[in-house]
Amino acid sequence: MTASNERLPRLLALVPYLLNRPAITVKEAAADFGITPKQLRKDLELLWMCGLPGYGPGDLIDLSFEGETITVSFDAGMNRPLRLTAAEAASLLVALRALADTPGVVDTDAVQRALAKIESAVGKAQPAGMVVGLGAFERGETAEVRAAVQDAVKRERAVRIRYYSQSHDAMSDRVVDPMRLLLVEGRGYLEAWCRSALGVRLFRLDRIDDVEVLDEPSSPPPHARLTDTSEGLFQPRDDQKIAVLLLEPDAHWVAEYYPVDHAAELSDGRTRVLMRYDDPSWMVRLLLGLGGDVHVEQPAELADEVTRQAREALMRADHLLSTQDV
Repeated sequence: MTASNERLPRLLALVPYLLNRPAITVKEAAADFGITPKQLRKDLELLWMCGLPGYGPGDLIDLSFEGETITVSFDAGMNRPLRLTAAEAASLLVALRALADTPGVVDTDAVQRALAKIESAVGKAQPAGMVVGLGAFERGETAEVRAAVQDAVKRERAVRIRYYSQSHDAMSDRVVDPMRLLLVEGRGYLEAWCRSALGVRLFRLDRIDDVEVLDEPSSPPPHARLTDTSEGLFQPRDDQKIAVLLLEPDAHWVAEYYPVDHAAELSDGRTRVLMRYDDPSWMVRLLLGLGGDVHVEQPAELADEVTRQAREALMRADHLLSTQDV
């Protein structure tokens, strides 16, 4: 692997790594990545020039590493670790199991914890080719979250949750007033009055990263009404756009994770889906994240926009890497 090919995955992993280790020293971070402190400082200097479209103050990643410690002030959305494909996860599990059985391993507890986390993310029932996301919103509903939410509903207490929003592709902290728990199409939801959105919202339990039951009563306003789910949770609307997507086997999880109108498995292992969307920018982000595992058949304007943004991102990455001393 060339120096540039080694560096790009490291750059993508650095920000979520640093966010989870506030005020870590340059020396410690460099050791974890297997590079010198000098190389790490070069990586951090490069990240300073990366960020959101606009690329002005407030758009670029902001880090502080003048002293011996590193602090991330603004992550520009790079706050989640890279996902593993099913093949990568399987290889990692095999290696970890072999390591766990090797005499003389210093920290067997750490190996077992890593095994348990990855096995939980993969899930015994997932089909081959599933993309394994280790983020909280893709790990599946946890017993701790369900128990806390059930307790809040039963005792009519408000809760503070950290929630992943699919439409914005971001985590947010909210205080909500629980109204009920319900199961729709095999998934658990908390229906609650959201004090931030000032409206009734359905929160998928498997997208709640953290929950705290507060010592105050749940008090949705009198005009708050429960959602009618008798004909399903997501009702199609005439004003929604429809994308026709051809998914490679490793992207088949999209048809199970997101609501789709239709999914047809083809003889070559690929899947064609019809997927409704309101926000074109959200759909473009989703498709860019799938890389070569998806082909946009319709609409043409969506395919063109994905292609345009992908080319621009590659050109920026190539320019930034070529101008740095690696």
